[in-house]
Amino acid sequence: MRPADMFVQRAAQFESEITVSKEGHRINAKSIMDVLTLAAVKGTELEIEAVGSDAESALEELAKLVEGQFATDKTVEN
Repeated sequence: MRPADMFVQRAAQFESEITVSKEGHRINAKSIMDVLTLAAVKGTELEIEAVGSDAESALEELAKLVEGQFATDKTVEN
């Protein structure tokens, strides 16, 4: 699974409104099309914001995902 897919799927698990910003461009973190428009590559600085009942949990989980460089327990072979 690609990082954008992983990020959107994780964000969708939360009720809070979650946005991601890059260089002033803010998008809905639960929309794969929006996330792809960021064209973020490794090393891109992003700002994640969440508002709602589970905002703190959402931010923690998404930060872990990004900081872990989208690592999974499965090894992908090419």
